[in-house]
Amino acid sequence: MKKTTLKVTGYVLEADRKFESICPELDVASFGPTPQQARAALIEACQLYVESAIENNLPYLRPIPMDDHPLSEKPERVVDRFTVTIEVAVEAHA
Repeated sequence: MKKTTLKVTGYVLEADRKFESICPELDVASFGPTPQQARAALIEACQLYVESAIENNLPYLRPIPMDDHPLSEKPERVVDRFTVTIEVAVEAHA
């Protein structure tokens, strides 16, 4: 079994008394009561999404439209920008 690594970008945005997190390359989002929890929730959601997409032979990269990108709408809401590293084990069958 071969492991592969995928690196995508995550953002944490301040919202009304909570924090939203989003990965624009995968169109995956999550949230949490603190920036750290929103970040952790997004990392877990991205990992699960990519694993599921690969298991079901579906494309996993699906960038969100630029109109919905967190930096195009009120960039002052961005609290954190970070790299999400996803390791996936890939096995080929003949």
